[in-house]
Amino acid sequence: MTKLFATRSALVATMMMLATPAISAQQGDEMPPPSKPGKPINTGDVLSGELNAMKVRDVKNGKRVATYQITSEPRRLPPPNGLCNLETGPETFQLVTSTDAQAAQLKSFVGKEISVKVDEIACASDAGQMSEAVITKWSLIKKQ
Repeated sequence: MTKLFATRSALVATMMMLATPAISAQQGDEMPPPSKPGKPINTGDVLSGELNAMKVRDVKNGKRVATYQITSEPRRLPPPNGLCNLETGPETFQLVTSTDAQAAQLKSFVGKEISVKVDEIACASDAGQMSEAVITKWSLIKKQ
């Protein structure tokens, strides 16, 4: 009986020694490396990234409107906006179109990499804003 107990104990001890490094490795894989804040973006700077289009309902009249968004690397906004309550800063930036010409201009670039000169930027705060930050004044930079 004692020999059987000793054999089982040795088997359990061996299994624990083999399993412990595997469990530690799995736990290490789950933890992402600590992220550092993105580089700052200020008025006049260029923001580049992939342009996405989304259909959202207008808060005032309920009509569907095209909304455009740039997905980029994390960026810090100038004070008082800072990191927009995010650890690294926003990665999605909604481009507000003020004219039909701006909307038509963006429509042809959906799914492609674009660059815009940022003239006015803030953290998203209103209902219906689908991005972490909003660029209210901008101009498209033509690629050559």
